[in-house]
Amino acid sequence: MKEFFEKLISEWWGITIIVVVALALWVLLSVLLYRPFFKRFYDIVLSGLALIVLSPILLILTVLGAIKMKGNPFFTQLRPGKINKRTGKEKIFKLIKFRTMTCEKDENGTLLPDEKRLTKYGKILRSTSLDELPELINIFIGDMSIVGPRPLLVSYLPYYTETERHRHDVRPGLTGWAQVNGRNTVNWEKRFELDVEYCNNFTLVIDIKILLDTVKSVFSRDNIELNSLEDFDEYRKKQIHESINDTVVGTIQGE
Repeated sequence: MKEFFEKLISEWWGITIIVVVALALWVLLSVLLYRPFFKRFYDIVLSGLALIVLSPILLILTVLGAIKMKGNPFFTQLRPGKINKRTGKEKIFKLIKFRTMTCEKDENGTLLPDEKRLTKYGKILRSTSLDELPELINIFIGDMSIVGPRPLLVSYLPYYTETERHRHDVRPGLTGWAQVNGRNTVNWEKRFELDVEYCNNFTLVIDIKILLDTVKSVFSRDNIELNSLEDFDEYRKKQIHESINDTVVGTIQGE
């Protein structure tokens, strides 16, 4: 037995067996312990490596953005993250993106409409998803995950149903199940349905599939429609208003 183990760690076939077994064990543990440990582990490792590898591109876009936007190249905004089990409330964090719109204002000091402030440079960043690259920092420090429901506005929180709020049971992601199943071309109801479906069923295999589909979508530029969704709070207010009108009409007709 001792001779066998000596050959196992010295012969090429023995080393090959050890490597294969180690990889198989790693994959098995990744699958079994993905939710409690390995999802966050891979977020840290992959986002850290990406920040290092993509640092030249990040530097170039930072300088270019400062020139094109005539100032700060970064856009930051408060977004809701994963629900804290102790407080029962979403963690509010500062999302970091490359700026795609200028800060131009009218004579009254009010920001011009989005379509007027969105530059050609900004459209390129959005269509290629390069504006999302700084979110790697959010992933590395734990505000976000590589895969998960996209973080929306804090102002939307009061308009979620109890079911929709379950999209915050996990960390928000750089890409998600809704993004590879229509991106901005699906309506709000379907989008939230997909988000909650992901939160209830995500696995290592599903996350890998989402990442592969995201890469394919970015390079083929499928399902990209800038500003195609109205604000969710406005959307939900309309629903509430329509529901009230239907109730009133139904009551009158019943009389």
